[in-house]
Amino acid sequence: MKTLSYEEYQAKVKNLKTMSDVSSFAKELVAPTIQAMLDAELDQHLGYDKHVRHSNSNNARNGYSQKTIKGEFGQATIDIPRDREASFEPIAVKKYETVESDLEEKIIAMYAKGLSTRDINSHMQDIYGVSISSDKVSKITDQVLPLVTEWQSRPLHHTYVITYLDGIHFKVRAEGKIQSKCAYIILGITESGHKEVLGIWVGEAEGAKFWARVLNEIHNRGVKQLLICCTDGLKGFSEAIKAVYPEAEIQKCIVHQIRNTTKYVSHKDKKEFCTDLKSIYKAPTEEAGLVVYKKGCNFKISNA
Repeated sequence: MKTLSYEEYQAKVKNLKTMSDVSSFAKELVAPTIQAMLDAELDQHLGYDKHVRHSNSNNARNGYSQKTIKGEFGQATIDIPRDREASFEPIAVKKYETVESDLEEKIIAMYAKGLSTRDINSHMQDIYGVSISSDKVSKITDQVLPLVTEWQSRPLHHTYVITYLDGIHFKVRAEGKIQSKCAYIILGITESGHKEVLGIWVGEAEGAKFWARVLNEIHNRGVKQLLICCTDGLKGFSEAIKAVYPEAEIQKCIVHQIRNTTKYVSHKDKKEFCTDLKSIYKAPTEEAGLVVYKKGCNFKISNA
């Protein structure tokens, strides 16, 4: 197996700065979902499903026109369905409109395991607002659900060279109360260097037990080997990974480690302390880092 060199590794992950960047790698979900929504809209407009034309209907499908949509996820081409009477006005992506980030976020959220059909229907209602009836929203939801189910259960690669495992915390209103949720995301880099979102899962809060369930799931979907796992300092996380992938190397996130370290440093000393700490972390080896500390640090770490 060809492994990534340091330069190749840096080139692949240089744009990974925030979890919103990770979410952007779900771009393959957006265009097909919008396409399904538009097709369902036309079904509703005509009053019958594709290939089931009613004899009392004067209008009919009239092919497609291509449109390039742009958003935070990048650029993609979709087919806008047309009708013979030219009376169909799409709502999901209106004429002369690109894609708003809010629409992208809702589509990506729909692919998260842990969301019910009612939750997905609610996202659709938010997208369409009062523009169409609840029955029409449900019809569009029914057309999108097979795409969601297929993506959630699709087979995965046997080996991922590097995987990033993290959670995004957010507040949602459920049953009249504001609750804290966590969206668990795994981003993997294949042996060929391609980035892929393995899945999105929704839980109450980030915990090692939930991650253990997620890791067992991807193992059952075909992932038999994780070479390097990049994680935060969540208690029990490394043990959960080792239980499913005992040969995996665990790389703790440097940002999380620095944050944990600075908790013990007074506010007035943090800036100077972090400057010294950064020079140590940039050293290529532990021994080189120790040399940097002894020679050049203005702030003695032993004072922390």
